[in-house]
Amino acid sequence: MTLTHTPSRDKPAAAATGRRLVRRGLPTALLLAVLVILVVLPAGFVLHDAFTADGAKLTLSNFGVLFTDTMAGAMLNSALVGLGSTALALTFGCGLAFLSARTDAPGRRLIYFFGILPLFLPAFVGALAWAVLGSPASGLLNLVLGEVGVPPLVDIYSYGGVVFVLGLYYAPYAFLLVHAALSLMNPDLEDAASLHGAGTGSMLRTVSFPLVKPAVLGAAVLIFALTVENFPVAQVIGVPGQLDTLPTLIYRLMNASPARSGEAAAVAVLLTVLLMLAVAVQHRVVSRTSFTTLTGKGIRARRIALRRWRFPALAAASLYFLLSMVLPVAALAVAALQTSPYLADLSQLGTSGALSVLPALDVIGSADFLSVLGNSVTVGIGAAVAGTVLCFALSYTRHRTRSAGRGVLEYVAMLPLAVPAIVLGLGLLRTWLTIPLPVFGTLLVLIIACVAIFLPQGYRGVSSSILQLDRDLEDSAVMLGATRGRAIATVTVPLLRVGLSSTFLLLLMLAMRELTAVLFLYTTDTRVLSIAIFDAYDNGSLHDAALLSLLYCAVIAVLAALARRFGAKESV
Repeated sequence: MTLTHTPSRDKPAAAATGRRLVRRGLPTALLLAVLVILVVLPAGFVLHDAFTADGAKLTLSNFGVLFTDTMAGAMLNSALVGLGSTALALTFGCGLAFLSARTDAPGRRLIYFFGILPLFLPAFVGALAWAVLGSPASGLLNLVLGEVGVPPLVDIYSYGGVVFVLGLYYAPYAFLLVHAALSLMNPDLEDAASLHGAGTGSMLRTVSFPLVKPAVLGAAVLIFALTVENFPVAQVIGVPGQLDTLPTLIYRLMNASPARSGEAAAVAVLLTVLLMLAVAVQHRVVSRTSFTTLTGKGIRARRIALRRWRFPALAAASLYFLLSMVLPVAALAVAALQTSPYLADLSQLGTSGALSVLPALDVIGSADFLSVLGNSVTVGIGAAVAGTVLCFALSYTRHRTRSAGRGVLEYVAMLPLAVPAIVLGLGLLRTWLTIPLPVFGTLLVLIIACVAIFLPQGYRGVSSSILQLDRDLEDSAVMLGATRGRAIATVTVPLLRVGLSSTFLLLLMLAMRELTAVLFLYTTDTRVLSIAIFDAYDNGSLHDAALLSLLYCAVIAVLAALARRFGAKESV
């Protein structure tokens, strides 16, 4: 008996298997290629520049800057600013969250409003406003003190000023995270403590507050990372007071003549490593303990009676709102309407012609402003559209397909959280100067930068919506004869309308607020509102900076209203 081998049957089977493997891995491969260009390649260029000289020769000489007195001072200042502003932001945010979520303070909804509203005033604009309020020579607060015979006491150009401004405008991050944890807390453990004789203070100290430890730690690490990498506030408030931080040092090295890009990259690598270590420490601390408090039965968090402290608590919340919103916006309005750049005393504001809207109208009607506004809207809408589409593709591939290697997409998409915006801006500059595509010098490179920086926020927003949607709805359409693409377009996307709309508007707001990364990428023809404000302040035109800041806030307020309107709708 002779066995005959028939290779003609094996070859088609092997070919079919190969095609299936290619089809399974193709979505991941394509999306990973996009992520490499957006995130990995820029980070790689920064690392490359840190270890090379003249673009080719390997060297460690760039890291010599890390052992200078300037570097030591900037590193110490960054650490102190990060720790101080984090402590202050947690004090403001956690206090407001506790009053709004767990107490019987009057006006709890108003307190919630106080807690989130500063989120829509960029910290950069807040820093400009407090420069108007707290300048030691002509700040409005010092002028008010002078009217009552008190010498100037406020000097915003100091370590305390930087910490104060950052603490004010990053407190909403702590508020949102801690408010959610306090609202979802099961009251059974607190009731058990009370039954065993614990007073209100003892119950809060030993039961309630330890259970929100993950939220507090998460907020602390997030705020620390954001404040350490913050460039605009440190530049506006810190530099005039001779307070250098790591981001301002990187900016100064890049703007030296000639540019010291290798040393700037070395400092950028150190800043990134420090942030990664902070995130790792937070993850280790939280993962060692179980904090589960929400079970399957319905809950209603108990209210803590404040008694005689009810109205003082409301007054404290109102003071935060006064410092973070009312005074800064009023200061910007005064600066924008002043006809003279010099203000020796408050009585000048009452003289005829001291305040006028005509210069403001001239700025608004100028061709330069209309060009900047058009660029901002184009970049914002472009980044929002591209970011939403990319985040949907990433999330759908990760959670709805069996594409090989899809898990790596999530890790790469979340990488920008650990890479400071100023570092990513440096990398994007090198990337698009190196890649032989006519992108640099156009609005497209600004759109790409915004998509790369805010990719984690968009991915998380879309993923949370996809995970809530049962995949059986889409599969049913396929079983009834629809192609997978048509099922996605006619079933999945309409059902995700609220989540996708919210992600779109979030990315639109964030892109229009971005300054740090686009600072390295813009040209005279691609200036956006954030750059125009920074340039006006940098050139000493506080009037134009204040006016543009007010318009900036108005645009963001409109976007916030749209986000609330669309986000509040129920899904179909």
